[in-house]
Amino acid sequence: MAAHPDPGAAPGDYPTLLGGLHLTPALIDVPGRQSGIQVAVSPLGARVLLGLPAGELAGTDVHADDVLGAGIREVHDKVREAPDWAARFAVVDDWLLHRMSRNDGAETITPVAGAWQRLLSAGGRLRVDKLAADTGFSERHLRNRFRAEIGLTPKAAARVIRFDLVRRRLAAGPGLPGLAGLAADCGYADQSHLDREFAALASCTPSAWLMQEFRNIQSGHHPPA
Repeated sequence: MAAHPDPGAAPGDYPTLLGGLHLTPALIDVPGRQSGIQVAVSPLGARVLLGLPAGELAGTDVHADDVLGAGIREVHDKVREAPDWAARFAVVDDWLLHRMSRNDGAETITPVAGAWQRLLSAGGRLRVDKLAADTGFSERHLRNRFRAEIGLTPKAAARVIRFDLVRRRLAAGPGLPGLAGLAADCGYADQSHLDREFAALASCTPSAWLMQEFRNIQSGHHPPA
């Protein structure tokens, strides 16, 4: 990790990394080649899988064993020792199922869960006052509850959802509209607005991000569907 979302965190090597939602990019420096497994967990899944709300990880990335305990090192060792990718994925699947069974009693805060799902369904294009009215909360109360459970305010979460939608559509390949059309489809005022959001959240332009992603694909690292 050459740079963290938290500028006060020192660079360093992270064999296993755990991070929350954040609004500033992390910079990962890979000297040569690397391989690994990334597990993307929804904010609502953090309580079930990790045993804590996603809000406690917001804006940070840490050594996974600092949160999950020394057992995650054993998982990492088993992944490295596995003979092929099917066996490696099986190691991770077993660990995920074990974590879920341990935290089976964890409950998600229902009004916040509903608000998050509505934001996702709307692609981040939903006014905060409408979202608050739907949950029966004041905007201030929803903002506080959302930050504690998800790790971002509803407005910030909507930004991340829109950005992720654009990122996935860019990675999907040919047949997409130009950047101006993509910006309009995903709720941005214009292409300049999209460019500014990429600069803030990814520290590059959409075109630069796509070039880097294409290089990863050419190396055999395919983006998630």
